[in-house]
Amino acid sequence: MTGEMLTVMLVLLGAVALFVSDRVRLDVVALLVILALTLTGSLTPAQALAGFADPLVVMIAALFVVSGALVQTGVADAFGRALGRLAGGGETRMVVAVMLATGLLSAFMSSTGTVAVMLPIVMAMAWRAGVSPSKLLIPTAYAALVGGMLTLIATPPNLVASQALEGAGRAPFGFFAFTPFGLGMLAVSVAFMATLGRRLLPARAPAAPGAEARGDVPRESLTAVAERFGLPTSLARVVLPPGSPLVGRRLKELRWPERLGVQVLAVDTEPAAAAGGARSRRHLGRSKRIGPDTTLAAHDRLLLQGSPEALATVAARAGTEAEPVDGEELAEGVVPANLGFAEVLLPPRSSWIGKSLAELRFRERYGVQVVAVLRGPERVRLGEGEKRLAALRLRFGDTLLLQGPVKAVAELRRERHDAVVLSEAGEPPEAPRRRKAPLVVVVLLAMLLVMTVGWVAPVVAVLLAVIALVLTGAISMEEAYRAVQWESVVLIAGMLPLATALELSGGVAYLADGVVALLGDSAPLVLLAGVYLVTTALGQLMSNTATAVLIAPIALRAALDLGVAPEPVMMMVALAAASSFCTPMASPVNTLVVGPGKYRFSDFVRVGLPMQALMLVVGLTLIPLLFGL
Repeated sequence: MTGEMLTVMLVLLGAVALFVSDRVRLDVVALLVILALTLTGSLTPAQALAGFADPLVVMIAALFVVSGALVQTGVADAFGRALGRLAGGGETRMVVAVMLATGLLSAFMSSTGTVAVMLPIVMAMAWRAGVSPSKLLIPTAYAALVGGMLTLIATPPNLVASQALEGAGRAPFGFFAFTPFGLGMLAVSVAFMATLGRRLLPARAPAAPGAEARGDVPRESLTAVAERFGLPTSLARVVLPPGSPLVGRRLKELRWPERLGVQVLAVDTEPAAAAGGARSRRHLGRSKRIGPDTTLAAHDRLLLQGSPEALATVAARAGTEAEPVDGEELAEGVVPANLGFAEVLLPPRSSWIGKSLAELRFRERYGVQVVAVLRGPERVRLGEGEKRLAALRLRFGDTLLLQGPVKAVAELRRERHDAVVLSEAGEPPEAPRRRKAPLVVVVLLAMLLVMTVGWVAPVVAVLLAVIALVLTGAISMEEAYRAVQWESVVLIAGMLPLATALELSGGVAYLADGVVALLGDSAPLVLLAGVYLVTTALGQLMSNTATAVLIAPIALRAALDLGVAPEPVMMMVALAAASSFCTPMASPVNTLVVGPGKYRFSDFVRVGLPMQALMLVVGLTLIPLLFGL
């Protein structure tokens, strides 16, 4: 082993150690790899940064934009809900429908984006049927992973394997080259999870949140939401008389949420209607926009939520009495139609993690207020002290209860990298660009046709689709930039130069020679099995994309040295990269369902190990059959 090779190997081991520790963001690790390779002289700066200009990286970034357009126009949601309606109420049918819907959707979207779309839909299905979401969420995650094998563009490891072939002077994989294997994996996964796998899953998450099932989204009454988060549930009206000490005061000066645990839900500004006894808000045409700077005036009628004692205190300070709101009035629509409540879950790579609400300037930035946080069994409420909630540093898996205008809550649906909306109280929001949905479907089909026929390079076909979506208004450039998962893009751009350094230093040949020496004259099936085991073992500890980038050139070289066609070996690398089932950190989609499903590490091991074995059987059966080994 030469000194240059040793240096590259040490960089590789350091990157793997950082990936496994999960103490440093994946994209930061990739940037550290670039710096290490440059500073040690293993690569020139141009070589170290070449990953950012690689067609693979550009194509993956563009595919995120296409995926974002599917979300913005409601195509992804509509697809998931339509198949969800076919599931009925039986647990087995729900598992089958959810996995088929997720798998097919992930053929055209990133697996993480697919699970973010399906998560609230699956939870709603479970709650309506009285089934624990724990029975459905791991199957959803697994379906997103294996569904990534359905098309060339479904997941980065597929593109990595195809590019490795092209770099070796072989023909790259076609658009549907992965489809037979993906269909086989999906069929076996569905069969396993609908039978034995379903019995191995816990029923730990509650089967009902107190939701009132309306349509296809979990919709809860204001009272039900408040009770689940441990908030006061009493509502009352207070009309400010002329000369009240509160007239002219701003809400942020009063600090009722922090001091008394009282929320201002609405301020009606029609004295005649209020004096005439109009109770339902459908009889009122005007109301003030609620915010920190809302100024109270004489004759304003406030709709307040809090404990009876706190509401009485507010009324006394206003110089009047509180009028309780009963259940019948709630049904009449006393809560403003433009007031929204939502539960949002922090995914594993949310930029909110590690920051406090004060640091995020949450209310100013998003136009909504966090009124409570669920962290496992712990409940943190605004009324228990402003400092406690405002200074709370958010963690992965925290569930935030937000209150604010419906439009502001709907905007949070676009922040899928930072938060996943689990459920809402209020009217269901419409997709912001719903009218463009047919156009997006046409552009997507045209892109797939061009890629299948091969009229232009795949990266050009995807870029043409992105330009068409932007120019036709299906997605704006700002939304396009937001749709890209930059962490994944930087990760791949940083890891590709490491593969280059391994090649140039002789590291790939060295490792491949070790594989050849170990296998000797073994049959090709042994090589395929070995590639699968090594790839999946490493993939349980670090990103499956990074795993594919590192393993692909080594497996390719070993195949050529053993006289085995590289195509089936590269297909096994992609198949193994998709088989990340055994740990919550094996893939972002696994970590995304941990909180809502109340899963433990052992749940993934118990269900994932049989899945790993089944996928090995699928690979060793279909790959030799279809490639003629």
